[in-house]
Amino acid sequence: MARRCQLTGKGVMTGNNVSHAHNKTRRRFLPNLQTKTLLSDALGRGVRLRITTSTLRTVERRGGLDAFLLGMPNKKLTDDALRIKRRVLKARSVS
Repeated sequence: MARRCQLTGKGVMTGNNVSHAHNKTRRRFLPNLQTKTLLSDALGRGVRLRITTSTLRTVERRGGLDAFLLGMPNKKLTDDALRIKRRVLKARSVS
């Protein structure tokens, strides 16, 4: 399982540990991934995703999963998110 957010694609970053003597050693900054079930109003059910906490706050601020997906441009979303977005658009057009 990749250490990558399923909505935004945010992943592992690299950098340096810097000691008091300015010795530099490589390190990894891991994203704070959480497995959450987000409710979709259009689909009428929950969608289980592995997302970062910053993305979770953004989803809540935008008004839910549907509003987040519809408000984001396609090039900023991952393939998983695009699949969910297409299902939401299809469900909205039917009802």
